[in-house]
Amino acid sequence: MAAEQSKPKGPDLTRGVALDDLGDGAMVGGHVGDEAVLLARRGNEFFAIGATCSHYGGPLAEGLIVGDTVRCPWHHACFSLRTGEAVAAPAFNPMPCWRVEKRNGTLFVREKIESPGRRAAGAPKGPRAGSERMVIVGGGAAGFAAAEMLRREGFAGPVALLSADDAAPYDRPNCSKDYLAGNAPEEWMPLRPREFYQDQSIELELRTEVTAIDASARQVTLADGRSVPFDKLLLTTGAEPVRLDIPGADAPHVFVLRSLADSRAIIAKAKTARRALVLGASFIGLEVAAALRTRDIEVHVVAPERRPLERVLGREFGDVIRAIHEQHGVIFHLEETATAIDAASVKLKSGATLPADLVVVGIGVRPRTQLAEHAGLKTDRGVTVNEYLETSVPGIFAAGDIARWPDGHSGEHLRIEHWVVAERQGQTAARNMLGQRQRFSDIPFFWSQHYDVPINYIGHAASWDGLDIEGSIEARDCLVRYRRDGKVLAVASIFRDIENLKEEAAMERVRAQA
Repeated sequence: MAAEQSKPKGPDLTRGVALDDLGDGAMVGGHVGDEAVLLARRGNEFFAIGATCSHYGGPLAEGLIVGDTVRCPWHHACFSLRTGEAVAAPAFNPMPCWRVEKRNGTLFVREKIESPGRRAAGAPKGPRAGSERMVIVGGGAAGFAAAEMLRREGFAGPVALLSADDAAPYDRPNCSKDYLAGNAPEEWMPLRPREFYQDQSIELELRTEVTAIDASARQVTLADGRSVPFDKLLLTTGAEPVRLDIPGADAPHVFVLRSLADSRAIIAKAKTARRALVLGASFIGLEVAAALRTRDIEVHVVAPERRPLERVLGREFGDVIRAIHEQHGVIFHLEETATAIDAASVKLKSGATLPADLVVVGIGVRPRTQLAEHAGLKTDRGVTVNEYLETSVPGIFAAGDIARWPDGHSGEHLRIEHWVVAERQGQTAARNMLGQRQRFSDIPFFWSQHYDVPINYIGHAASWDGLDIEGSIEARDCLVRYRRDGKVLAVASIFRDIENLKEEAAMERVRAQA
């Protein structure tokens, strides 16, 4: 994917682009030698950075300029046009930069240059930058992003990343997408190689369970009895799958999907399985169904809803998603639940029995809030944080799936289980652990893949009283706005990436004016 996008396309930017052909806020994708380069204009300033997103290889030239940044159309990663820095997840690696020369009404991209560097206000100042001990509990999206940002911001003190997982931080969305389908190799999964943690002096401890937090003594206790002191603490303990409470739910051919280990176990079983049954028509459940169909396994989906994803996306979207999966051979059993599982079949509430030698349960997750609760932190269906992601105890922060924060766009307190939200909260929390007092105000975003149909979703609409549909959901070319009291709370789209980015920017402007 990335290799295809990075092949030289468009004009040779060393030969020049007419100034009049590049209006304010415009950009053009071209190349310098064998490297894909983006030439962009902002007012009377001109920038040239790498044109291929460092996340999944999206074409930045098809994205959107917002201020002095460019946003990727695929998964909304954001890069500084001035420095190439990946200023917002899901990308972390920076873009290379080139010098731009303006001569006689023509723009020429010249030699590659060193990054101009971070804005002077971006890095912490004073002895505090290296004197405190930062401890992060949880090695998922938020935990990794926080550790990476602490170092990127110039913090030189001790950073401990304590993870109960047996693998270093990895690309969790791929566990239900290309990796599960067999289209992504193992080497794609780590967010960083193990050497990164050594090079950055991040104390990564795997298979490490934190059992208690002593907020007054400023230390955490580990399952092996050790105590780890902290000056600032970030909780990113994530969520855990809801387990079935029916006979046979603990059978060896029954799986949940949350971790890389879970995905590997499902892949191993899929090599000999003939019929799979997915319990739950959530995004995860349907992505699992798609991945298993890619492996040419018969797949049935059992769920209590009338339509898949109707609660999140609405009736029209739900009907189309069902049709997409049925076209690929998935068989739905809706308004149904499982009552028992044996070695070769699953019994349903209706009395029907479905053969299955592989069962995947995707009926939701619960936030892991026990640590916070026992430590006396305020909780409310999650760990309560303020706009700076700080909990009720000063110096202790929370981010990711466990954090319930005040959302300026919807006016509600939200807890959202999205990968990009978790990463960006981790980045914001890291800055605030360094005393920067940055409000978390990002518009929530997630993406889901169903065979060759991508769905991008921004905002959050728990309910809506109005639905605007541009294009056709059935034709798989649409942008859908979810409104309540006339206000756009969320937008979902299929193959309308630039429009989705523009809607996100519009939401940000509304928020800034509030």
